[in-house]
Amino acid sequence: MRKTTSLLVIISLFLMSPAWGQKKKSLNRKAISSPASGKANQSRTAGNKAGTLMSQVQKALDQGRSGNYQAAASSLFTLGRRASTTEERAQIKYYLGVVLMEMKLNQVAAFQFVDVIRLNVPRLTKLAVEKLSIVADGLGDDTLLNYAVNRLDLRDVPSSNRDMIYFRIGEVKMKGKDFNSAENSFSRVTSGSSYYNQALFNRGLALLEQNKTNEALSIYRGLLSIRSKASVTDTNRVAAQLALARTYYQQGNWELAIEAYSQVPRDHVLWHDALFEQSWAMLRAARFRSALSNFQSLHSSYYEDFYIPESLLLRAIVYLYICKYDEMEKVLRLFEKTYGPVSTRVRDFIRNHNDSSAYFQEIDKAHQVKKGREVASTRLPYLVLRHIHEKGDVKRAYSYLKALDDEKSKIETSFGVRNSSIGQYALKIISNRKRNTQLAIGDMVKAHLLNMRTELRDLYEQAGFIRYEMIDGKKESLKKRMAGKDLPEVTVDEDVERSFFVQNGYEYYPFQGEYWHDEVGNYHYLGKSSCE
Repeated sequence: MRKTTSLLVIISLFLMSPAWGQKKKSLNRKAISSPASGKANQSRTAGNKAGTLMSQVQKALDQGRSGNYQAAASSLFTLGRRASTTEERAQIKYYLGVVLMEMKLNQVAAFQFVDVIRLNVPRLTKLAVEKLSIVADGLGDDTLLNYAVNRLDLRDVPSSNRDMIYFRIGEVKMKGKDFNSAENSFSRVTSGSSYYNQALFNRGLALLEQNKTNEALSIYRGLLSIRSKASVTDTNRVAAQLALARTYYQQGNWELAIEAYSQVPRDHVLWHDALFEQSWAMLRAARFRSALSNFQSLHSSYYEDFYIPESLLLRAIVYLYICKYDEMEKVLRLFEKTYGPVSTRVRDFIRNHNDSSAYFQEIDKAHQVKKGREVASTRLPYLVLRHIHEKGDVKRAYSYLKALDDEKSKIETSFGVRNSSIGQYALKIISNRKRNTQLAIGDMVKAHLLNMRTELRDLYEQAGFIRYEMIDGKKESLKKRMAGKDLPEVTVDEDVERSFFVQNGYEYYPFQGEYWHDEVGNYHYLGKSSCE
């Protein structure tokens, strides 16, 4: 019923068009000039052409009404090339865009609406912008979304599409770091909308950027309440829990942050991030044993493909606090052994490659590995590619590439469409968009690699400072021993004995270098402080 209604609407628009209406009247108007008059002949010819074109457009729209979208699209595509005026061309392109939307060919439809906007026919521009915002939302293409959103007048948007528009405007404002406007836009998304949960989450982020932590806490508690009946691994629920923990951390409420982080389920992909961030909160709360327990899991062989250089330095700092200088030395060596080659390979790759396509080819190998496919060896370390592949802008661009592939598949599997002029035109558009998107992804990867190179340089500098503190600590410890000062009988963190863990349901046995998946997350560091 919805498809028939939309085509009835565009037929109605066609009949009400001033340009078409005037030409229709000219067919019934008697010639004023003599038959020999050049003007009369030109007027009659133009009227006949307009009438013929109008009848053919009407026939194409009738085909669409009957559900024969393929025939309608082919006819309108051909007629659009024959249109002699800007108004005619814009009108036909708009109709073609609507028909292509019904065929789920959103990328090809988007090009029609962009053309209508560029032709600048005021009566059609508003309609084209609205349709463009819908197809761009479906595609997830940031470029098209920004183009549409920046031309929208919310007063012209039907109520059924306003939630989507408010959400997308909020995203644009967030990217522009206008967090107050972003918060306002996200707050306008209604609770019955499919965008509501994500709008709530993003609104909380906008509030945190403005340091309005209490309001953000209220938002995330509300989101958790909404998702309370979902499974414990529901991504919206887990993301809200993690955001709650981060908000407590931003407030400096370490204990509540630690507790909130612990609620992130172990079998969710965000657990590893939660465990690392919880370790920072534990350090700030002087819970050194607990932090070191987390590192045992973070640095297990199950996560050797994770890019987490900062976690090794954090582990070294914790050892510094409890004067475990030998352990510090081991961790700093591990940092240098792991990330020294990473830094070198990133630096060399950037020096040797300027073309965006080279960067895309590398990240696409990680994408194929994630999909379970075998690929040739990578020139960059896999842990680097995996880390960049998870970045928000890269993931979003890959989602857009998938939408393009799906659209291409629809065309190629339909024999009639594939071999038609509109089909060949559509495949050319999709091919160009894919190529440009791949180059854009390559640029994103290069930017992330440049940031990574800078980050590793800074972390190496910090590792140098940490090593200096380690050497200084060793020197002071040696001085005290030479002076005959022994360790105190009771040291920090010594008040909890191993029997405590056994009495509370834990099975105690020493770690001997072999990791088991069901043990990850259950390690407990039982060492004592060596500080004098």
